[in-house]
Amino acid sequence: MSDNCVKFTSENFDSAISSNDVVMVDFWASWCGPCKMLGPVIEELAGDYAGKVLVGKVNVDDCPDLAERFGIMAIPAVFIFKAGKVTDKLVGFRQKAQLAAALDKNL
Repeated sequence: MSDNCVKFTSENFDSAISSNDVVMVDFWASWCGPCKMLGPVIEELAGDYAGKVLVGKVNVDDCPDLAERFGIMAIPAVFIFKAGKVTDKLVGFRQKAQLAAALDKNL
């Protein structure tokens, strides 16, 4: 993961979401083909929005509690949080422009 993309865990997730205005979270798994395709897009967005949006990833195999808490039934699933609340959910592979548009409307 790049320096701009955070690895969220069960231990750091809540504090990261509550202490940042806008947060993008990619729920993924290493065995998921579409997740592997989305990974570089998430990394690019982390760089593009550095200083404006906290971008990070949750491995659903490592953090099943977070996957359950947010009702993740299919991956990849990208959630956008604003002021600690989910404002957007994008499930399945999405183009960079779609994800950027979702971020822009939350800034």
